[in-house]
Amino acid sequence: MFGLVDCNNFYVSCERVFNPSLQRQPVVVLSNNDGCIIARSNEAKALGLKMGDPLFKVRDALERHSVRVFSSNYVLYGDMSRRVMTLLAQLAPDISQYSIDECFLDLHGVPALPDFGRRIVRTVGQGTGIPVTVGIAPTKTLAKVAAHFGKHYRAYKGVCIIDNERKRQQALRLLDVADVWGIGRRSRDFLHVQGVHTALQFSELSEDWVRRRLSVTGLHKWKELRGISCIDIDQPAEKGSICTSRSFPGQGVSCQGQLEEAVANFTAACSHKLRAQHSLCGSLTVYAHTSRFRTDVAPNIINRTLQFVTPTNDLRELVSAAMGVIRRDFRSGAQYKKAGVIVWNLCDDHVVQGNLFDPLDRQRSEHLSRVVDVINHQCGHDAVHTAVQGNFSAINGGAVSEGWRMRREYISQHYTTDLRQIISVNADR
Repeated sequence: MFGLVDCNNFYVSCERVFNPSLQRQPVVVLSNNDGCIIARSNEAKALGLKMGDPLFKVRDALERHSVRVFSSNYVLYGDMSRRVMTLLAQLAPDISQYSIDECFLDLHGVPALPDFGRRIVRTVGQGTGIPVTVGIAPTKTLAKVAAHFGKHYRAYKGVCIIDNERKRQQALRLLDVADVWGIGRRSRDFLHVQGVHTALQFSELSEDWVRRRLSVTGLHKWKELRGISCIDIDQPAEKGSICTSRSFPGQGVSCQGQLEEAVANFTAACSHKLRAQHSLCGSLTVYAHTSRFRTDVAPNIINRTLQFVTPTNDLRELVSAAMGVIRRDFRSGAQYKKAGVIVWNLCDDHVVQGNLFDPLDRQRSEHLSRVVDVINHQCGHDAVHTAVQGNFSAINGGAVSEGWRMRREYISQHYTTDLRQIISVNADR
């Protein structure tokens, strides 16, 4: 049996943990630059607010219904995710994190599954304040189906188990094929045209029909819905590339120093992700471009790819390379609307062919990177960073450079990662 632990309305739940006044209130979380809604509380869903609704279109509705609005606080959400996953690793024999708010559990040999599921809900709720739903079934796709119903029906009390044929058929009969994990929009539309509207109808198709008309992924989903486990995510493949990019608010960035600062921070984020997954990159792409919709300023595109003789995840090496691109290709007077960094051509950090003439001491560099990561984990995000990233850290007494940073008018505090922003309690009473 497999279990799926899914955090309920995760971004909203993270905000509620440290702000109890938000309980039972309609809450939404916005995307980068406060563009559109990406998370909603159940109360906000009941008001008819949709995922992807642009803020400017629903602002009146938000004010009319007194909806609490928050900018994305990814530092907080990432740390709360780490806490949830740490607890799950202590409870389950084998876990595999699927996303920031979902985790699969291998429950083979675990007795008393209903009690185990309730224990997970209780322990994670008490330990982090995050409500979770547990779906348990013979396959991972059916576990996702179980979690879907566990979220939507209170009678399950957060734990839904599909452990026999009657429950499987009943669940699939009630589930739209569009809600099956991994069924994309094109497959959904195609199946609807063929008269297949429920997950049960999809599972009753012949294997030959599915094999000929859908992708391998569709065939795997078909098998999983029939109770045949064939999706291996216990050891998911590492990403083939990592990208960090952002659109700039307002008219964009026209100052070279601000563009350098932005690209340096994007590169630092990629470097951190590389080290987190124990990877090195052999190639680095830096790009920036002006808005294609503006006709009053000359267009300009920066797009350059660099190859490293020795694959690397070293912060200094990557930032230095990215800065070389910006300083070479930046054009004065251009107003860059978006920029990004992609690291690709990845390999494991333990299978690297050395370079006899390598100018960098890789061993010392690796040791320095580990120390910097430990300091940043203990003292706050980017407590130690390269100078070109900007003197934005309050630890260093610096001022925030706002020219390129995301518009986040409704950002909450970094309660769990910044000592200056922990909750203060009034004990006068």
